[in-house]
Amino acid sequence: MAQPLDLAAVRSFENLEFLARQLVEGFITGLHQSPYHGFSVEFSEHRLYNPGESTRHLDWKVFARTDKLFVKRYEEETNLRCHLLLDVSPSMYYPAPGHDKLRFAVLCAAALTTLLQKQRDAVGLVTFADQVELQTPVRSTTAHRHTLLLTLQQLLERPPAPRRATTDVAGVIHQIAQQIPKRSLVVLFSDMLGRSPEEQTQSLAALQHLRHQHHEVLLFHIMDRATEADFEFAERPYLFEDAETGEQIKLQPGQVREQYRAAMQKYEHELALRCGQFKIDFVPVDIREPFDKVLYAYLVKRRKVR
Repeated sequence: MAQPLDLAAVRSFENLEFLARQLVEGFITGLHQSPYHGFSVEFSEHRLYNPGESTRHLDWKVFARTDKLFVKRYEEETNLRCHLLLDVSPSMYYPAPGHDKLRFAVLCAAALTTLLQKQRDAVGLVTFADQVELQTPVRSTTAHRHTLLLTLQQLLERPPAPRRATTDVAGVIHQIAQQIPKRSLVVLFSDMLGRSPEEQTQSLAALQHLRHQHHEVLLFHIMDRATEADFEFAERPYLFEDAETGEQIKLQPGQVREQYRAAMQKYEHELALRCGQFKIDFVPVDIREPFDKVLYAYLVKRRKVR
């Protein structure tokens, strides 16, 4: 069974690239040894080689076994255009430096970037909080993958944004929906927290805007479930602080635990329900669990998009 990686050990660009590659290779090996072996990660099938055509994609391993020339037949040089949207707002730095939601999301994005390039798919990165901070081109080259991994590594090393910064998921998604020129896959990594009911409605309307533009959408709802969903804190006084606004409140967890859990369950149910209505793939993710769930959800979505 896959085990969570120690994200605190990621310190350099080379390490992030190595971890992403190892994560992808381990995941692919696991697929081949599981009931999901039908997923094709590199190519769709073989066909007989026709004399005179390029030998670039000849499968020499098959030739060694059969003494016949077969070509790996790929779906397309670029099957898919994928935009990775990464929430970098203050709440993504919870619960602790080195073990936070952003670090988890960064490695997930690095692994997906590696997998996308391996499949000859084009990928671009958007980071945002109250506005778009970075938006890269969408390309499928190895050099572009290196650039994206370097950018993701830099995110691991920077301090959190000021506490009173806000997050405008709706505004960013509307902007991206207008800019993406043709049918693409949009993958969003966000905790979707710190929003009022009105802001939540606006964010979902923005996701619907992407669907209206004929884009496929995959939302990874990233949380530390033990504390953010189940409110599992020791029974002693705490000073809780809103990661987005800096607002503070002093209380003992037992005073509000049941009400908090009920409110979070209602919030997540509504989020999942609305995503289902819009045909948006909604995947709740716990940062304390292995990454395979993210990669597998991506492969399922990719199969639908093709």
